[in-house]
Amino acid sequence: MNLDLTWRLLKGGGRRGLLGTWLTLAAVAVSTALLLFAVAANFAFAARADRGAWRTPVPAEGRPAVAVEAARFDFVRDRAITVVDLAALDPAAPAPPGMPRFPKPGETWLSPALAELARTLPAGELAARWPRQAGVLGDAALVHPDELVAVVGRAPDDPEMTAARSEDWIAGRPPTKVADLRGRTSEDSEAYQVLTLIASVLMVVPLLVFGGAAARLTVARRDQRLAALRLVGATPGQVVGMTVAEAVIVAFAGAVAGVAAYALALPLLARIPMAGGPWYAGDLWPGLLVVAGTLVAVPLLVGLSAVAGLRRVVVSPLGVAKRETPPALRFVRVLALLAALAAVPVLGMGVSAGVIAAVIALAFLCVNLVGPWVVALVGRIAAATARRPARLLAARRLIDDPRSAWRTVSGVALTGFVAGFIGLLSPGVFSGDEGPPQLRLAVPAGQTAEVAGQARERLERAGVTATVAESKKTVVAALGSSADAAGVDRARTALAGLVPGHTASTEADDQRFGTQILADVRVGTVVVLAVSFLVAIASAGITAASSILDRRQTYALLRLAGTPLEVLDRARRTETLLPLAVMGGGAIAVGMICAVPLMMGAMNATGAITLLACVVLGFGGVAGAGALSRPLLRSVTADPAPRPD
Repeated sequence: MNLDLTWRLLKGGGRRGLLGTWLTLAAVAVSTALLLFAVAANFAFAARADRGAWRTPVPAEGRPAVAVEAARFDFVRDRAITVVDLAALDPAAPAPPGMPRFPKPGETWLSPALAELARTLPAGELAARWPRQAGVLGDAALVHPDELVAVVGRAPDDPEMTAARSEDWIAGRPPTKVADLRGRTSEDSEAYQVLTLIASVLMVVPLLVFGGAAARLTVARRDQRLAALRLVGATPGQVVGMTVAEAVIVAFAGAVAGVAAYALALPLLARIPMAGGPWYAGDLWPGLLVVAGTLVAVPLLVGLSAVAGLRRVVVSPLGVAKRETPPALRFVRVLALLAALAAVPVLGMGVSAGVIAAVIALAFLCVNLVGPWVVALVGRIAAATARRPARLLAARRLIDDPRSAWRTVSGVALTGFVAGFIGLLSPGVFSGDEGPPQLRLAVPAGQTAEVAGQARERLERAGVTATVAESKKTVVAALGSSADAAGVDRARTALAGLVPGHTASTEADDQRFGTQILADVRVGTVVVLAVSFLVAIASAGITAASSILDRRQTYALLRLAGTPLEVLDRARRTETLLPLAVMGGGAIAVGMICAVPLMMGAMNATGAITLLACVVLGFGGVAGAGALSRPLLRSVTADPAPRPD
């Protein structure tokens, strides 16, 4: 009976009633698709870390060693090459990931991207570094499809496996005896996973808020219908059942549409460069279990949010039918935010990533909790100072239903939190001014003169013009200002293997990993802000249209009473932009407060520009969303005989 009546109510709402249902479905679809992306990013980085773990060897530590493993970085065309040296200590040594067997001494296996470069570039620039190429690595050995990796087979007594190497992970890994090739997560992978977790919190919380708000779209129309049913004899259980059924039906359809949209977007998302390259599409697919859980959790969240708004309908249906102003919101909401901010100083105490994410999420949620209270306060101040009809109408609306007004601007206001947090942590840029290229090669003490002489001979045979100088533990080959990228790579190839375990590198090479991390943080910033703004603008547009549908009878009656359409439209803009200015600025301030314990210095120009751009985009997006819904306002006020739902 309840399901049949719910279905009749859904279909019987008329054209504008169905429009409200479609708005809810669209909101849930957008939330679901972006929620899957935020969650899948964590799985994707974990998958990358698992595939790259074998390059970070775990010492045998008392267990029988089957191989010796070492790693270092080489470079070509301003790209890093991971070179893994392997020597078998046991004939039954297991095959490394992505290879059919353990490499024999002298053999080299290249990743597909590196093999393609070796075929494309002249041999003297790359391929000559590994004369015996035995095969191509499979995907299981690679972090991403475009990664440059070379696996070189060695004998256990090869100088590459016995020479001392740097203990700095940026330079490589020293030779290590291992019992297997499983390895462990590297430091850079752990750093990326921590950053991804924080970014996910910054994306997921607005999505959850948006998803919950989707359940409250067209809330006034639904409350009026349910209150009427209560007054004619429907029980509280029947009202709750119909509300849950309606919300879950629409939310499930939206969730399915969101999953489909995410699946279709996977090829495009896989092209986003991060940590050196794009993604395998499979890494960005969170798996059937997560998808199934999302299809259950999203409708459940929407259903619970819908039920949470039924208290007045169940307890006081007559008050809803008469459109009485609900009780004022309590100041305890502000106390919750202050309590959350009191926990922020723990972020600078070296706590775990999970604690950092939890504190940020708590502050985020408290901003959403305090939003309606601030909106009601803004409404009371605006009503007391109003001198024009539009401002008075807007102020009364803010006082009468601050929750609905907050839903319209909550997306952009919460994006202000993200912008404030990211703006304070946005990295600057390396300011070094590199001159003519110079290749530096670390040399064991007492061997610089010998190595310098060999370097001159090798460079001369390769046709590279360079001035070779020596210091206590370094040989420097200055190539001159006329050297191009091809000349630098010929010099690298000529010096390859000159000092076992060491690579000739430029100053730019030494900064490459720091530059890459900064570039990845910027890409992550763009992604997080793009997701946040997509949610914010979608939320503003959908809730603005829904608000008009909720109040179409009121708007039509005001229009019949002689209120100009321009006054109604100005009042609608005022009730949006006024709380947005207050709560947007407050959310930015809270975000900056949460970022202070994590920042390493003052805000730089990049962060200031990011923050300013977010403010402009936020206000522009909300204003644009309001303008798009103006034809709908004109339509609902054109009805000469408005009827209630």
